[in-house]
Amino acid sequence: MCLLLIAIDATSEFPLLLLGNRDEFHARASTPVEAWTEDARVAGGRDLVAGGSWLALRDDGRFAAVTNLRTGVPATAPRSRGWLVRDFVLGEAEPAAFLDALRSDVSDYGPFNLVVGDRTGVCALGSADRDVWSLRAGVHVISNGAIGVHWPKTERLRRRFVEVAEAGLGAGDETRLLGLLVDEAQPPDESLPNTGIGLDLERRLAPIFIRGDKYGTRAGTLVARRADETLVLRERRFGPNATALGEARWQGYPQRGFEEIPLR
Repeated sequence: MCLLLIAIDATSEFPLLLLGNRDEFHARASTPVEAWTEDARVAGGRDLVAGGSWLALRDDGRFAAVTNLRTGVPATAPRSRGWLVRDFVLGEAEPAAFLDALRSDVSDYGPFNLVVGDRTGVCALGSADRDVWSLRAGVHVISNGAIGVHWPKTERLRRRFVEVAEAGLGAGDETRLLGLLVDEAQPPDESLPNTGIGLDLERRLAPIFIRGDKYGTRAGTLVARRADETLVLRERRFGPNATALGEARWQGYPQRGFEEIPLR
C-alpha cells in the first residue's frame, strides 16, 4: 500500500474500517484478492515477484497492511516487506508482540510502515523509528512518510472521510467510501514534502489516486468489520492510466472462510 486510512470505532456501522490505495508499477506481476492456498481463511492479493502481500484479511478479523517508506534512496534488502503481511496473517502472535519482536529485524526488509490487528486491537510499526504504536479509537492515516508525519494526501483523505462519517454511514456505503480513494486533486507545490526525489516526482505522487502509464494506483481497497461482526474485503483494480480492470467483494464469516461476490 501507499496510502492507508484506519478508522477504529469512528462509525457505528463499521467498528473497524480500512481504506487504502496500492500504488505500484503496472508491469509488476500480482494477483487480485483471492483465498490463499496456505490458509483458505485468508483473503488478499499476492505479489508474484517476491511472494508477499500488501494487504490481507483472515476470517477471524486478523489483518495486516504494509506501505513502503519513501527515503529518496533506492533500497534493497534480503527480504520483501510483503512477507510481513503474510507472516502476520498466517501466524497467531498478538499484534503488539509481533511488532515488538520485529523491531530488531527491520533492516532485513525494505523501509516500511506496517499495520497489524485483530479483534483485540490495532498496532503499527515504522522502520524509520522502530516504535510500536497502539492505535486508539479515531481516524489514522499513514502514507509513505514516517508514522505521524502528515502529507497533503493523508490530511485530505482524513478530512474527506470525517465529513462522510459525520454525515452518517450505512451498510450500503461501501461504494461511497471507495470513492474517496479515486481523488486526483493536486496539492500546491508549497505543501509538498521534500523526500529527496525531486519536485516533479513529488507532484506526480502527491494525489490520493495516481494516474500513470507505467506507475500508478493499481488497487483501491476497503476492509471492514461491520456492526454485525461480518468481515468485508472489497477491491477495485486499475491498469495503466486508471483503466478500470474489475471489482470484487469478499465477505468473511468467523471460522467459515470467505465468499467471493464478483461485482463487475
